[in-house]
Amino acid sequence: MPTPFLSSEEYDEQAHQLYNEGQYDEALDTLREGLALYPHAVELHVGVGYARLARDEFAWARRSFEEALVLDPEHEDALAGLGETLLWFGQHQSALRSFRRILELGYQDDVDLMLQSGRALFRAGLIDGAKEFFEIGVQQAPESAEAVACVGYAQHRLGDDDGAIGSLRKALEFDSDHAEARIYLGNILYDRGDYEAALYHLDRTAPEEHWDELGIWRLVELKKQFYQAPDDDPELKVWDERLTELAGEPDDIDEMLAEIETKAAEAAEGEARGQLELFGALLTDMAEQKAEPASHQIIRDGQHYVGSWDEILREMRDANGVYAGRTLREFMVAEAERGQSLSGVEIPTSDAESFIRGSATAGLLRIVR
Repeated sequence: MPTPFLSSEEYDEQAHQLYNEGQYDEALDTLREGLALYPHAVELHVGVGYARLARDEFAWARRSFEEALVLDPEHEDALAGLGETLLWFGQHQSALRSFRRILELGYQDDVDLMLQSGRALFRAGLIDGAKEFFEIGVQQAPESAEAVACVGYAQHRLGDDDGAIGSLRKALEFDSDHAEARIYLGNILYDRGDYEAALYHLDRTAPEEHWDELGIWRLVELKKQFYQAPDDDPELKVWDERLTELAGEPDDIDEMLAEIETKAAEAAEGEARGQLELFGALLTDMAEQKAEPASHQIIRDGQHYVGSWDEILREMRDANGVYAGRTLREFMVAEAERGQSLSGVEIPTSDAESFIRGSATAGLLRIVR
C-alpha cells in the first residue's frame, strides 16, 4: 500500500537509489506508488521515463517524458530523456530540437547533462551533434577528463585521429587513472603502427579495467615483442585469466563442436562404421536443434540491415569505412570497446548473434525481428 508519510521527493530519492543499483523494476514500482499520491510531481514522471528507457520500453518512456513536459515544459531532464527516446524512433531532427532546447534554456553549465545528450547522439550515429555537446561540456569544465575524452571518441569516429590522440592525452593529464581513455588511446596508437607508445599506455592499465579482448590481445602481443616475454611468463597469467573471464562460459555452439569432436575421436578408435553413423545422426539432430529463422532485421545509425546474424554483421562492418580490410572479429571487438566506453554495458564478441544482441542492450542498435 502507498505510504502517505513519504513526500514526493522521498519517493524520487528512493527510486533513484534503486535505479543506480540496476533495480529498474523496483524503481518503477516505487515511482508508481509515489504518482498514486502525487500525480502532478514532475520528477516522478521523469523518473518513470528513465526507468522505462532502462527496460527498453521506449513508447512508454516517451509518454512519461511528454507527461512531465506538459507539467513543466522547461524541465531539462525531461527534455533530455525525450530526445533520447525520439532517437530510438528514428526521429533525429525532433530529438536534436529537444536537446538544443536545453541549451536555449541556459543549461550549458550542467556538464553531466551535456555529456548525457552527447552520448545519446553518439549511440545514434549522429557524431557531429554528439561532438557539439561534448565540446560544450569541455567549455564549461575544461579540466574534466571525462568530457575531454568524449571529444576524443567523437574525433576518432569522424576520422580525426590526430585530434583524438591529442584529446585523449589531455584527458589523461587531468586524470591519469581514466582507464577508458587510456585503453582507447592505446588502441588508436596501435592501429597507427606506433607500437611502443601503444604499449606504454596499455601496460598502465589493470586487467579488470578491460571489458573486451582487443586491448588485452594487443598488450600481450606487445609484451612478447618488446620484453621478449615467454608464453608462460607469470606476468602474462593475469591477462590470460582476464581473457578467460571475458570469454565467459562456453556457449551452445562451443559445446556442440566439443561433443562432435569427442564423437569423431571415438569413431576413429573403435567401431568406425557404427560410431560414424552415430556421429552423423548426432550432427543432423544438432543442426536441426540449432536452426534459427533465416532472416533478422536491425536498425543501426538510421540504416536497416536484413539477413542472418552473420550477414548483418558483415554488412555493418562494410558500411563503416574505418573497418575496411578488418576481419569480422576485429570489427566486433573494436565496436564492443567503443560501446562499453559509451554505455558501460559489456558487449560479448563470441559470435555475431551475441554481439548484435549485446549491442542492442547497450543502446547502439535496435532489433526489429
